[in-house]
Amino acid sequence: MSFIKKIGFSNFFMLVLCALIIVVAEYLFLKGYHMHAIFIGLWAPTLLGIVIFIKQIKNGR
Repeated sequence: MSFIKKIGFSNFFMLVLCALIIVVAEYLFLKGYHMHAIFIGLWAPTLLGIVIFIKQIKNGR
């Protein structure tokens, strides 16, 4: 519980969501849906980039 308090609930939620997206993309890739897996796999870095962008705006950079 202290890890969640340390990084914040929203950051923890985004990390879990990105990990889940990666797992789903790997599953689809192994099942043979290569194009779907690549499409879904690109969501994780996109979400992380959006979070970083929002945090920089919030910090005034």
